[in-house]
Amino acid sequence: MSAARIRRGRVAPSASAPAVAPMPTTRVAAIDGVRGIAILAMIAYHFSYDLRFYRVVAWNFEHDPFWLVTRTLIAGTFLLVAGIGLVLADRAGAPAAHFWKRVGVIAACAVAVSVGSYLVFPRTFIYFGILHCIAVASILAYPLVRHPWPALGAGIAIIVAGLSYSDPSFNDRLMSMLGFMTFKPPTEDYVPIFPWAGAMLVGVALGHALVRTAFRPLAPLERLPRWIGAMGRHSLVIYMVHQPVLLGALWLALRR
Repeated sequence: MSAARIRRGRVAPSASAPAVAPMPTTRVAAIDGVRGIAILAMIAYHFSYDLRFYRVVAWNFEHDPFWLVTRTLIAGTFLLVAGIGLVLADRAGAPAAHFWKRVGVIAACAVAVSVGSYLVFPRTFIYFGILHCIAVASILAYPLVRHPWPALGAGIAIIVAGLSYSDPSFNDRLMSMLGFMTFKPPTEDYVPIFPWAGAMLVGVALGHALVRTAFRPLAPLERLPRWIGAMGRHSLVIYMVHQPVLLGALWLALRR
């Protein structure tokens, strides 16, 4: 989920993109800021969800438009930024091994989330959540990382298909990972390939657009407090530890 580091010096332009101004030598602060904001929103969302889990509140996360929109914005932001990160890594000359190592780390974390959630929520454990989707979507987006227009077209098509088509033949757990179910499966986090992988492909196109403008549209985000950017730089670690910390802290607080 982290954007790739940029090598020192000028960034080598990709084969299908025009030359642009020199990019930052390490990371793009604005992108770290966006990811940091998403992490903060995610923590707030999960804290609220955990309050419901402990029956402190009775908020309807499954049907209330506020919570549904909030979840969509958070997940969509992570996938968009992941797509931008693919572009930054490619333009920095990162080798394919770097990409596959990153995908492997995310996939391993996704498996850990599945195992951990099964221990806490055996009936509704996470079998295809945000990390699972990012790992698969990264592989799907990788061949188009240097082709923004095909990526944009494919992304829009995936989003439209995921939002408009459903069929009972996709209702079993394995097929439900595609996203064409006729109902939401009983799981704590469900981020299927259709439509969510489309957000990453749109992020690839957006990444090229931002590179061409040297990230000027996001310049105000560079003035965010440094700790928000730091959260963005360590988003995967925070994602993996925040729920056990929240659940444990609330359990201790409510015992008193």
